[in-house]
Amino acid sequence: MLHLRLITPAERTDEVVRLIEKTVGTTHLVVLPGAARNPAGDLVLCDVAREAGDELIAGLRRIGLDDTGSIAVETIDLSLSRRADRAEAEAPGEGADAVLWEGLTDATHEESTLSFTYVAFITLATMIAACGVVLDNAILIVGAMAVGPEFGPLAGISTAVVQRHPRLACRSLIALLVGFAVAMAVTVGFSLFMDALGLFHRSALEGERPNSAFVYAPDAFSFIVAVLAGIAGTLSLTSSKSGALVGVAISVTTVPAAANAAVALAYGDTNQTLGSSVQLLVNLAGIVVAGTLTLLAQKYFWKKQRGFSRRAA
Repeated sequence: MLHLRLITPAERTDEVVRLIEKTVGTTHLVVLPGAARNPAGDLVLCDVAREAGDELIAGLRRIGLDDTGSIAVETIDLSLSRRADRAEAEAPGEGADAVLWEGLTDATHEESTLSFTYVAFITLATMIAACGVVLDNAILIVGAMAVGPEFGPLAGISTAVVQRHPRLACRSLIALLVGFAVAMAVTVGFSLFMDALGLFHRSALEGERPNSAFVYAPDAFSFIVAVLAGIAGTLSLTSSKSGALVGVAISVTTVPAAANAAVALAYGDTNQTLGSSVQLLVNLAGIVVAGTLTLLAQKYFWKKQRGFSRRAA
């Protein structure tokens, strides 16, 4: 279930209430006239089944409530109510399959913003991965994968393509390109510094590396794994299963590939730099393609499912 907190101008409250009442899957409607102060207006509260949430939010936006008032949406972790159970049963479709497009766009917008924190995380992740590839340490490489925040912009690009949101696509692409460029540039300097201290050695990069050689040797599995990870990551975002994102992060070699390219560049190893760069691009492309196709499939099958449920009712 979702909980909606709405601030409505007094003259629009009846229209908002009618929209809520005619939306199948809503319950626990509360209207508090004059309760809102900033902006001034009435406070309307209600709960809605997740599978009906996108329809209701879209309807509220069509009447301009996001401009004249406020729409706040929260996920209800626990609701002990027979009315809520009945509302979920009446709403067409299954809640687990529902996509809140407004929520997805908002979440990916935030995650794909080029900020100091984003750049810091991707830079630190790349530096950790640099230590991992030089030491051929799988634990450090996996840790770097988990720290990297690059899935946010990748999901932002996929969402922007499906929702036809060019500004989100541009913002996500800038965050992705600038983030990796800064991270790799800093990692080149970090590698030279570590070499000056005697902690990094060119011989380690050129020697046998059974645990990390895959980061500069792309093959068919690189794209296959990226596609599978992109599907899993997109599903985790749309279904609010955020825990799955950790598994997605440690299944693709974006950050380790960027780190290996940076270290190889510091030592002038063009073969590994090129191979790692290709590995990076293959993984990025695979995730974006898979994420876009997954969202398109979810949109298509959700419409089919709702249509079937309504005909059955």
